[in-house]
Amino acid sequence: MRRSFTYSYVYTYTWVVMVAMAIFINFAFAADFKTLKADFKTDTVLLRSKTKSSKNSYLKNGLHLALPPLKPAVTSNVKVNVARPDDKLLTDVQLYPNPVTDQINLKYSISRNTNVTIKIKDVLGNDISTMFSQRVESGDHNLNYPIANKLTRGFYFIRVVAGTESVIKRVLVL
Repeated sequence: MRRSFTYSYVYTYTWVVMVAMAIFINFAFAADFKTLKADFKTDTVLLRSKTKSSKNSYLKNGLHLALPPLKPAVTSNVKVNVARPDDKLLTDVQLYPNPVTDQINLKYSISRNTNVTIKIKDVLGNDISTMFSQRVESGDHNLNYPIANKLTRGFYFIRVVAGTESVIKRVLVL
């Protein structure tokens, strides 16, 4: 006589394997952090990955998340950084009116807190003026810059730099 092969047996076996894998992965992460505990001065791996140490070079190619150390039965209030490196920091840059007669209005959005520098450059790439340079919070921002007696007639470029990203807009001054 043959044994009947039922789907309940397959589902039970699958769940047992999944639970065993989850337990194995949990212990693997916990063991990894326990052996490196002396190396970590902070709760995040992200800060440590910026060092040039060859011992920790594996962290550069690891997860894009900053995970806190694992401790069993302890609740943590550490924030997990879920921002991926390919996320845009500077978006929705708008320059109006164009052509400009008396005032430049600039609108932009920042996704994270960062340093923002906005400069006016001439056609040759020379810095004419710095409109704005400081650290800003995330969100939408507006900047009004009067150009009376500061710019002559002609074409200029407005360069908005946020972190490592930059956007260049062309403007005509009448």
